[in-house]
Amino acid sequence: MSEETTNKQEMPEQLSDILLVLDKEKMKIQAVKSIDENGKMETVDPTKKNQNQFMRVDKHGDLFSNFFSNFWRQLKDPTQFSFFKVSADEAVEKAKEFQKQVDNPAPEGEKEMKKHEVKTDTKENNKQENNNDMATTQTTPEKSEYRYQPEQIDWDTMKNLGLSKEYLEKRNLLDPLLRGYKTNELLPIGINLGSTILRTDARLSLQQGEDGNVIVAIHGIKKEPNLHFEFFGHKFTDEDKKNLLETGNMGRVVNLINSKTGELMPSIISIDRLTNDIVALRTDFIKIQDDIKGVKLTDEQKQTLMEGKPLKLEGMISTKGTEFSATVQYNAEKRYPEFLFDRSNSNGQKQNNQQSNQQSQPQEAPRAFRGKELTDEQYKDFKAGQTVYMAGLVDKKGQTYNGYITFNKDTGKTGFEFPNQYKERIQPTEAHKTQTAVNSQGKTNEATKNIKEPLKSGQQRPKNEKQQEQQNKPKAPAKSRGKKVS
Repeated sequence: MSEETTNKQEMPEQLSDILLVLDKEKMKIQAVKSIDENGKMETVDPTKKNQNQFMRVDKHGDLFSNFFSNFWRQLKDPTQFSFFKVSADEAVEKAKEFQKQVDNPAPEGEKEMKKHEVKTDTKENNKQENNNDMATTQTTPEKSEYRYQPEQIDWDTMKNLGLSKEYLEKRNLLDPLLRGYKTNELLPIGINLGSTILRTDARLSLQQGEDGNVIVAIHGIKKEPNLHFEFFGHKFTDEDKKNLLETGNMGRVVNLINSKTGELMPSIISIDRLTNDIVALRTDFIKIQDDIKGVKLTDEQKQTLMEGKPLKLEGMISTKGTEFSATVQYNAEKRYPEFLFDRSNSNGQKQNNQQSNQQSQPQEAPRAFRGKELTDEQYKDFKAGQTVYMAGLVDKKGQTYNGYITFNKDTGKTGFEFPNQYKERIQPTEAHKTQTAVNSQGKTNEATKNIKEPLKSGQQRPKNEKQQEQQNKPKAPAKSRGKKVS
């Protein structure tokens, strides 16, 4: 199968979900369009013609739960309806399937509807209506913030990959998996194929299979981003490729095409810096905070970030309390504005057939070390050749350790030192301390103070018998300068 075919078959992870509703009085399945200020819900027939009018919600568990709690509170008569959450690409077909079940009930159809039904607690929601000032996140049970539960994971499959529940918990990687996200770092996995064992580093995520079971998705490291083929109908321009390879973000909004439904999806595009995957995020899922590092954003600045464009901000305050300026840009994979750094590397040079220049150009510092991604501030120092402290690194046995890393721009290699090695390196040697004391501080080296001839650089002891004799010969007592008494 060609890479182009593979690209077209894989759906972006950030596809939205559609809210279908059953009106219990009319016994009709509809798609939710909106809800007005009076709590009246507007619906449309769930047809392909009306797809652009469907209300879209983030598919991730915690975000959807918060949205639905708020939506439920606003409804004028919520008990009249039953709601179902389905993915955008199958909304029309699922609506037909559900309507068929409503008209002609069958056990199998009832089971399918229950699988997609959004559970509601009328008692709890009535309680919420009397507490309008309560934060949305507080009104949602903690359990519903997760898209998956630990017992849904096929732990035998995880074991075959060389992973366990305890291992993921220890590295704080189980929580993002259950929320529907990728692991935020690379994991060493092994796949036993009988006569062959494949070992590699990859990010993992959980996805729902066609049969409803939870499957483990492996996001392996690609040699370079595949920018030669169309990505959901979008053909990357030279400028797009340049931006993606240099900053990791494309820098503009484009209409991607759902290959199954033909729906247009305004989206921004970024590169997963750990795997080189191409990641898309719909613009209606972008959330911009009010301020970044102490700088309050104007509406115009927020709009710039919403459009995926870079934004220069001045007067930000770092965690150390110092003022700095930098360019920020919204990253589709991370889902937040990041500090922008030039990440042009050998991958980008290969994409542009500039291999001849690659050897003469300084190597680009990697964004991650041993599977752990550097923070923006760490990367800034690391890229400049400074030594950076890394905490929470994990070895092959799952044991955590700390250390210091330094990037060599000439060789493109990263040097690692354990804390004791780093301390030994930065401590001045005895010879250096002695020489500094003699040359800079005017002090005397007791081991060579009686030698008359000039000492060589770094010399701390007599170099031969003559100098040793001079050193051992006691110095004549100084003549008294007292006044002679007659």
